Amino acid sequence: MRRNHLDLIRALALSTMLAVPWAPALAKETPAPQPQVTVSSLSGAYLAARIAESDNDLGNAIAFYRRALAFDPTDTALKQSLLVALIADGQFDKALPYADQLKTVPEVERFSRVALAIDSFRKQDYPKAEYWLKLVTNSDLDRLITGLMAGWAKLGAGDAAGALKQVSDLKGPPWFDVFTGFHKALIAERSGNAQAATEAYDALMANTTAAGSAPETYLRAAHSYASFLAGKGEKDKALAVLASADELFGGRIQVSALRQAIEAGKKTEPLVSTPADGASEVLLDLGSALNRGGGETFVRLYLRMALALRPDSDAALMQLASVSEQMRNPEEAIDLYKRIPAASPVHKVAQLQLGLNLADLGEEEEAIVRLKGALSDDPDDMRAYLALGGVYQSQKDFRAAADTYDKAIARLAKPARDDWNIFYQRGIAYERLKEWDKAEPNFLEALKLYPDQPQVMNYLGYSWVDMNTKLEEGLGLIKKAVDLRPSDGYIVDSLGWAYYRLGRYDDAVREMERAVALMPGDPVLNDHLGDVYWHVGRKLEARFQWAHARDLHPDPDVLASVQKKLAEGMPAETTLMASLAGDKDAKVASDAGSGNEPAAADEPAAAEPAQKVAAQDATAPQPQPAPDADYKVDRGQSLWTIARDRLGAGTRYREILELNPTLGKNPDLIFPGQSLRLPPAN
Repeated sequence: MRRNHLDLIRALALSTMLAVPWAPALAKETPAPQPQVTVSSLSGAYLAARIAESDNDLGNAIAFYRRALAFDPTDTALKQSLLVALIADGQFDKALPYADQLKTVPEVERFSRVALAIDSFRKQDYPKAEYWLKLVTNSDLDRLITGLMAGWAKLGAGDAAGALKQVSDLKGPPWFDVFTGFHKALIAERSGNAQAATEAYDALMANTTAAGSAPETYLRAAHSYASFLAGKGEKDKALAVLASADELFGGRIQVSALRQAIEAGKKTEPLVSTPADGASEVLLDLGSALNRGGGETFVRLYLRMALALRPDSDAALMQLASVSEQMRNPEEAIDLYKRIPAASPVHKVAQLQLGLNLADLGEEEEAIVRLKGALSDDPDDMRAYLALGGVYQSQKDFRAAADTYDKAIARLAKPARDDWNIFYQRGIAYERLKEWDKAEPNFLEALKLYPDQPQVMNYLGYSWVDMNTKLEEGLGLIKKAVDLRPSDGYIVDSLGWAYYRLGRYDDAVREMERAVALMPGDPVLNDHLGDVYWHVGRKLEARFQWAHARDLHPDPDVLASVQKKLAEGMPAETTLMASLAGDKDAKVASDAGSGNEPAAADEPAAAEPAQKVAAQDATAPQPQPAPDADYKVDRGQSLWTIARDRLGAGTRYREILELNPTLGKNPDLIFPGQSLRLPPAN
């Protein structure tokens, strides 16, 4: 299945979270947009605001909430919604009057009082900041955020010992440890207590399970510790800390940039310089930890508040831009990427992501110019080749894409695991050019570099089935990909489509229905479901699915096919089943009935409207604790291979997910050195 430009190389900005300070680069304030429709009642304005908010149109949502308040200036619920919408839209100063009006309303104090505390940090009124951080209602998440920020307020007021005690006394679930340990180290460092800082950093670095519950925070701690050590002249130990970070999370841009600076003997700057920086770091760390899908509304609020304290934070800007992409708002993402200065280590990645967002808006030519410029600056940047090739693929210029990937691979002296995607994308380009003799070796090379990579297994397996060759191997690859990514509607669709191509329509219906349940707004998946309904005699439902696909604004070629089927139906089709030998048929059928197909995964929660967010408390997303250690992940392993080798069946990876809540039900979140709990082998 094809995805949009951003999905092709979403990993470009992979946790680009280790910041380097510079002079502030403030975004220009733009006039608030005016409502596009006229409303003449409170209920009409409120309804229009909620609709705009659900469409992620914060500008019009704010305008309509203001209009609603003009009808009833005393409505507390409207003020709550407006407060949250203003913060989410980056209009922090305009939110402050509403925060002051709502400072005693428990349902929204997690934002109103924290916003007032942020304003006090900016004014260096630290006792007032600490006062605002006392909430009536405290979930674990709120208690951690306000407790850590209160520690920074005490430090700002000159009470270093009280600040350390404030943070050290914060008790809660196991996932607290990575945050309290990091901020204890930062506060000790800023107060000049080198021994306490070293002890706190060492304890955190030794706790590798913390990396699973909050990997970005762990990486920022490693970055901060290395800078601290380098500043004391302990160059070898600083480089060893970065080497450990690389072992866990290889390829991070900020780690490489800091290593180069330390090796060159350059002066390194602390990650946090002021109490306001520290308070911003709290909001950044917790926002990043929550950014695992389904919590984008909360994440955006915390990151916007982090930026209100530190507008120059490249880490917060990158993380927030990623959230904008997840919420399908490329215009906002572009604005955020533009705020990242050339001095930042993540500037290159920001420019690549900016180009992809331009392509997502249909401005492919400008995107190509930008991406070619990036390659001119650094001809060895594999991310730039992926980005440029992705834009060519979106234009269906597969020859240009293949040529781009050819140039990239020519510059690889010795391909490594991280280079699998270059070969995968080149395989796709050649497959679309109908040059299978060139495509297949690239898919196989990608799997050699990264065994059990779900996207590669899905594409190669489906291609084999579609070409009526290597049928058993192809179906097996797709099944394994589904087991690894049970909530990926595109991969589940591939399994259903493979069954369809094999003439196994009942199996196809089951998987296609699952795929559409996972991604109900995708026109191609709905089109496929209509096809399989037709072939099992459910022709009324087939026409309904085709009509639904038509109304979801598909690509022109899909639209033409759907309209033809709506007018004429589908002809009888010879299936591929007859080409299967009897023993192969029995084997595939046995596999399908073995009970190994994964249960449908839960669909991620939709983003909540601002008013509902403001009212939530303990229901907010929470970071998860790391499990007790049973097994340590080796380099190159996946949950599937661990389950296969240790438990006897790859499909048992789901049991490992259940036992390790730190993974957030995402099998891709494992890393070398991570400790996992495993179920019994029998």
